[in-house]
Order: sequence, then C-alpha cells, then structure tokens
Amino acid sequence: MPSLSVFGAQWGDEGKGKLIDFLAENQDLVVRYQGGANAGHTVVVEGEKYVLHLIPSGILHAEKVNMIGPGVAVDPIKLLEEIDGLLERGVHVDGENLRLAAGAHVIFEHHKRIDGLSELWRGKGRIGTTGRGIGPCYADKAARTGLRVADLLDPTRFRERLGAALAEKNALIERVHGEAPLNVEEQIDLYVSMGDRLRPLVADVGAEVRRAYREGRSILFEGAQGVMLDIDHGTYPYVTSSSTGVGGIAGGAAFPPQHIEEAWGIAKAYCTRVGEGPFPSEIFGEAAEALRKAGNEFGATTGRPRRAGWFDAVAVRYAFDLAGASGWIMTKLDVLSGLEEIPFAVAYSRGSERWTEYPAHLASMDDVQVELETLPGWSEDITGVRSFDDLPATARAYVEHVEKITGVPIVMISVGPGREAVIRRSS
Repeated sequence: MPSLSVFGAQWGDEGKGKLIDFLAENQDLVVRYQGGANAGHTVVVEGEKYVLHLIPSGILHAEKVNMIGPGVAVDPIKLLEEIDGLLERGVHVDGENLRLAAGAHVIFEHHKRIDGLSELWRGKGRIGTTGRGIGPCYADKAARTGLRVADLLDPTRFRERLGAALAEKNALIERVHGEAPLNVEEQIDLYVSMGDRLRPLVADVGAEVRRAYREGRSILFEGAQGVMLDIDHGTYPYVTSSSTGVGGIAGGAAFPPQHIEEAWGIAKAYCTRVGEGPFPSEIFGEAAEALRKAGNEFGATTGRPRRAGWFDAVAVRYAFDLAGASGWIMTKLDVLSGLEEIPFAVAYSRGSERWTEYPAHLASMDDVQVELETLPGWSEDITGVRSFDDLPATARAYVEHVEKITGVPIVMISVGPGREAVIRRSS
C-alpha cells in the first residue's frame, strides 16, 4: 500500500516499535511525525534489543529511508547519542537513510530544566512528565519563541536567538525556581557544535515525503504516543503535548491527509499507562504485579513500572473512531497465557449514568467505574504460534470477541517480543 499510518490506540506503550519494524520491511519510507525523546520504541531482532527514542523504527532495515518530521520535538543531544549507539552496534546511519526536518523544533537544556522544576510545583496535580523538555518545547513553539533545527545551522542567527531565549528562561529558572542559571556562552557553543554534526541529515522532509508519494513509493507513518494521550482528544491535562493520532500527520509530516490510504491502530490484549491521570480499567495488587512482570511493563525510556489494567473496549473504540481505523494489530496476546479468566471493560458508569461510548465531555474521569465482562483463558505457551488456527480455542475466542466489540478487523496479532513473532490475519 502506498501510505499507511500506524498509531497507538491506548495510552502509549502498545508495542508500536516492534510492529513498525515488522511492517517497514515492505515500505520505502518510515516517517515519525510527532512527540520527542520521551517515547521509547523497543525492537528485538535476532535476540538483540534496540530501544529507539527519536529515530524511526525502520532504521534496522537496510535501504529504508527514515524521516523525522517537522512536528517532532528534537533533542539534539539524545538524537546524536542514539545515532552513535546504533553506529557502535553496526547499524548503518547517515544522510541517505535518516533525514531530519529543518522545521522541527529543538529541545534545549533550559526546556528540560524547566520541565522538571515545574513538575515539582504542581504537587498533587503533577502530570507525570518524563522531564525530557517536550512540553516546554511545544509551549515555545505555540508561543512563536522556539528555535528550529534550521537555526542550528546558522551560527550568527542562532547565537542571537538562543541568547534572547536564555535571558527569559534563566530569569525564570533563577528568580522563580531559585536554581542556578545556565551559562549562555556554553549553551550556544554546545548546540552550534551539534548543528555541525546534524547538518548532513537536515532536509525539507515534507517535500521529500510528498515527492515520494507522487512517485508511488510506499510510506509508513509512525506515531510516538497513544491516542488517549493526544493533546486535544486524550485525558487532558494528563496527556502529551502534540497530536498523536492520524490527525497529527498533516502538520507533523507536512503530508496531505487525503493521501493517507490506510490507518491501523495498535492495542495490547490488555492495557497499561505510565504516569498520572485517569485509567478506568486499572487493576492493583498481586494481579497488577503479575501482569506487569509477565509483560515486562517497564518504561523503555525511564524504566519506571507501568500501571496495568484490562483491555478497555470503550477507550479503544474511541481511538479507532477518531483515527478512522481500517484495521488494528493486537499485541502481547501471549502475556495473558496462564490466566483462568480474562476480564475486559465494556462500559463506564458514574452514579446512574452509563456509557458504552467514551464520555469525552466529562471534565474529570477520576471517579468513573468500569463494567467488566470475562472470557475463559488458556494455559498454553503461544509464543511459537504463527497461524491463527493454531491458537488455543479460548485464545481465538478472546480475539474474535474483542474484534467484534471494537468494530474494527484485527489484521495481525503479536505473540512475542521478536520481529518474527507475528500472526498475520486478514479477517
């Protein structure tokens, strides 16, 4: 297919990295269009584990072109660390297979410093940010005071603009937060040197993606976080700072939305969430810990344990509806092996009100309760299964029932962390 969008249909960490890597084999371009280095896409190839934060997950395939779009918030320090780490492991990375949008906004040290300091002030209202500076960077972008990758390539202009920005940011750091200000000259010299290293990668990514589409080349658009963390449509304010779903592609990749031919959601067979905010199907205690351990649910970027819960059909239907999903991929079905019964959420309620569609109109979802149904589980190890018909009958029944209640066909099922652990399913 010429263009395919793959997006997270939960609160992130759905296994997008592995599936994007899997799908990239048959694509020409892989384009990341939003988010920052707070995202962590884990890919396992021949037993080797790779964790990618800014570089698209197609980088592990030779001859694929990977693009970081103008909608991404780029931390040059993290990007260069990631490039160097891949080079050390023998992965080819250069200006031919990795392109960086000149218009992408840059995350600086002051963004990261302010991110962490602001979170301390919020107390009980903290968002649970990773402290990577993504929010403050996007805030400067909206305020029209941000600096972009192109600015790093013009030392004279960059010196003037970063100096002006730091005059304001240092005042905030020093006078409001009571911390030592950043050294302006050191910061300028640091980021000018990074601009020199990044120069061979910089391009008009939007123009290149549109040209590739006109030439009939296949394009895979990679989202970084889940739809339920979308700045406009997620569980605000406990969200990320960009448009995470298919709607983010137009601005984040500079690509006409009418040319997005397929949109596939990715959702786990259960659900997790990192950080603060509503999580209606969350579970606690021993059941949560068992699910967390079985699924290795610890953040690829931060290492912090993820909150765990059952599959939430209400939230997933909402994400599919927003994105116009034409199919979806169920991940981590193997993690449910060994459970006698598998619960899943089918409705929300609060007092006398009950919703089977996501109640996005509510100001808060803190006290929403979930209505659960259950299906029988299975005990078999399914990590080696490659055909749907070879799954245990109860596993097939679970997949088919969840497919029915979400209303969108499941096209693939992931049953293990490796690149090859995928069941293709057309219906």
